[in-house]
Amino acid sequence: MKQTDTDICVIGAGSGGLSVAAGAVQMGARVVLIEGGRMGGDCLNYGCVPSKALLAAAKQAHVMRSGGAGIAGIEPAVDYAKAMAHVSDTIAHIAPVDSQQRFEELGCTVLRDYASFVSGQEVQASDTIVKARRFVIATGSSPLVPPIDGLDGVPYLTNETLFDLREAPSHLLILGGGPIGMEMAQAHQRLGCDVTVIEGDTAMNREDPEAVAVVLDALRREGVSVAEGAMAERVSGDANAVTVHTKDGRAFDGTHLLVALGRRPNIGQLNLEAAGVDTSSQGITVGDDLRTTNRRIYAIGDVAGRGQFTHLAGYHASTIIRPMLFGLPAKAKQAHIPRATYTDPELAQVGMTESEARAAHGDIEIARFATDENDRAIATGKTAGFIKVVVHKGRPVGATIVGADAGELIALWSLALSKNLKMSDVAGMVAAYPTRAELGKRAAGAYFSPRLFERTTVKRIVGAVQRVLP
Repeated sequence: MKQTDTDICVIGAGSGGLSVAAGAVQMGARVVLIEGGRMGGDCLNYGCVPSKALLAAAKQAHVMRSGGAGIAGIEPAVDYAKAMAHVSDTIAHIAPVDSQQRFEELGCTVLRDYASFVSGQEVQASDTIVKARRFVIATGSSPLVPPIDGLDGVPYLTNETLFDLREAPSHLLILGGGPIGMEMAQAHQRLGCDVTVIEGDTAMNREDPEAVAVVLDALRREGVSVAEGAMAERVSGDANAVTVHTKDGRAFDGTHLLVALGRRPNIGQLNLEAAGVDTSSQGITVGDDLRTTNRRIYAIGDVAGRGQFTHLAGYHASTIIRPMLFGLPAKAKQAHIPRATYTDPELAQVGMTESEARAAHGDIEIARFATDENDRAIATGKTAGFIKVVVHKGRPVGATIVGADAGELIALWSLALSKNLKMSDVAGMVAAYPTRAELGKRAAGAYFSPRLFERTTVKRIVGAVQRVLP
């Protein structure tokens, strides 16, 4: 058995782990990076990158089919295999940045096996024991496949196998109406498949219902069937003939089944008990400093149970670099972390939704602006949606955006929450005309409009000043 000593041992080469490893080794720390699966983790290989690449191919087909702005639509010649080849090409283009070779060139020792703790200061990977001053667990999450009766006897897909397909499903059944389910539903519908989403609760139930209604309306108009309140009870069938039976007696037939019912933290192989690290159903238990119950060990990203977003993992990575390398205190905040579902129209959220803010603060105000009043949206024909900002004591505490480019537009409000800005700060921003970025400024303006234009006191003051001005 080999043994190596290091300053920092990073377990997991997804976005969070790679960010820690790259930052630490370039600032002079000795780093061992351990990965038993694919370099780049879920985001590069099975999640963000392939899904957005497939959505791009599907959008191209939709634009050709729909036409617009005086241009007649034409039915596209969809080649599903080539669309999936575009997915593979996209992954291959990005992969060198996350590769073992790059990280070894940076100075990391890279071990390609799964890690298991043997003590509070040591892990084993293959034939090597790694002793480290600090550990970072960044093992991510995997698809949650619940024990639905019959599911283990029927071929099914998850996000880890979906992108291996080269023949389009005739009728894709999707279990789960969350972000993954809804994105893949629209992508496959646009690529010529029939699609049925089967959701036990309401689709996209974490999001603002008013915004969700805009997304669901768009998907249903494109032909996606969304069955809500349809809790899966049993699955039957075989290859190319699958049936999902729900508790209310409905049955849904399709040729392929995608299970998109959430994620589970990857902790099973780590032997965390040997390291004195506590866990829960959400993942590894951490404090705001992202340390576990063993203070030598940090957990970041999906496995830390605070959200499952690539950008959150990157933020966690930047947070723990300070204490690990410089001994400086740092805590991870949560309120300014945005999320987005990349359907068309997109839906993005940061901070509290309206209902969450009412429960937390009671006294709130809502500032909103409709997309169909934005000149750029009108010019491009993408007018569906709105921005809604939840305001408490003059400061935004949450924002919901639904419409084209919502994932881009939410960044302004993430900054506002991060820096505790006032609505007046956002109102003072100048956005280029005509852009969708004006939506944020106009929403802030809508917050002040009643105060400026509808109050008699303001009008009296203006009138008085006008009478005395030379």
